[in-house]
Amino acid sequence: MNYQQAIEFLYHQYPAFERQGGMAYKPGLDNVSALSEAFGNPHSKFKAIHIAGTNGKGSSSNLIAAVLQKAGYKTGLYTSPHIHDFTERIRVNGESIPPEIVTNFVERHNDVFKNFHPSFFEITTILAFYWFALQEVDIAVIETGMGGRLDATNIIHPEVSLITNISFDHTQYLGNTLQEITLEKAGIIKEHVPVVISEFQEEIFPVFETIANQRNSSLIKAFDTYLLQEIRFENEYSITDWKKDDGTSLKELYCGLAGTYQQKNIPAVLTALETLKQIGWTIPDSAIYEGFKDVVHLTGFKGRWQVLGYNPLVICDAAHNIAGISYSVAQLQGMNKTIHIIIGMVKDKEISKVLTLLPKEAFFYFCEAASSRALPAEILCEQAVGIGLNGIVIKDVNEALKVARERATADDVIWVGGSLYVLGELTVV
Repeated sequence: MNYQQAIEFLYHQYPAFERQGGMAYKPGLDNVSALSEAFGNPHSKFKAIHIAGTNGKGSSSNLIAAVLQKAGYKTGLYTSPHIHDFTERIRVNGESIPPEIVTNFVERHNDVFKNFHPSFFEITTILAFYWFALQEVDIAVIETGMGGRLDATNIIHPEVSLITNISFDHTQYLGNTLQEITLEKAGIIKEHVPVVISEFQEEIFPVFETIANQRNSSLIKAFDTYLLQEIRFENEYSITDWKKDDGTSLKELYCGLAGTYQQKNIPAVLTALETLKQIGWTIPDSAIYEGFKDVVHLTGFKGRWQVLGYNPLVICDAAHNIAGISYSVAQLQGMNKTIHIIIGMVKDKEISKVLTLLPKEAFFYFCEAASSRALPAEILCEQAVGIGLNGIVIKDVNEALKVARERATADDVIWVGGSLYVLGELTVV
């Protein structure tokens, strides 16, 4: 069995959300706990940080991992989904897990998998924990897959938990109200483990307070800890100044993730790092400055307001739900440029709600990823035109980008997004 065969085996032999959507959603911890035990409970052999939320958990995970790397710690990073290749999900100090390790893991343990009938995500989670234990990482940053309470990653007992923005996504699995979704995300709060909350959302904050109180967990309000004083942009960086609740300041913080929405994530990242320092981890300010600035290089993170070219400016962004798209559109419109949008989506998103957020003054190129979950470009175009958007269908994202560049002037901006599958097919990412 070679690497590609191993990946195809995982995708087809066991249910994978990326391929099959909700059919592959397998909530609950009993199965993954038993599977982990069969592998000697590798998650018990390293320290961890656990991150949940709707938007911002990937950015927060990568920023924390980058800072910990610069602080001198051997750092694991487990995120999902990937953009180009499966190995991107599991990294140690920014290096992806070697393909031969994945192949060997699948080949050697197929009989174990048959005993438990695990989901794709359960196997991937155990593989990540197995690799981190084998690599003897000092600490691993673990991002939930979906939800939190019943997510396969929730077998860990972290040093600190972090919960980012909560909004509507995967409602068919997590609940139809923000309170229901919050209950699932807040399921990562552990007994006596501090939890950092990134944003104050009035209607759901009491949920966090109740669960944290029940579990004797210190509830730390990042939104009250670090207050934004100034933000500006320079090439591929956002530059922010922050005032801390103790009166100190953090100035000229360059961040290699330049989306304006990062101002929602940064306070929680800084607060989580401060919490780690308080319990004994050594994290100098220099590691924070260097980690933030070089995050893309340090962790290999891609697709978050990533600049792909200039004249015209080309940006790709992983925003794909209501909250994420809202931030991206606001930043685009704030540029005062003619906007070209290349967009493709998957079937199980709230298509009509997302479309209403898109700028009517933009010109659109509707594309379609090569995935069974992809919404046909013609249907996306039809719905968009129906609400007053103007554009054409070009199914292949790379061809759409070529045409958009030909149509645009040097002063225009081209935005590519709507789905990680679309970004995954971009040859320039």
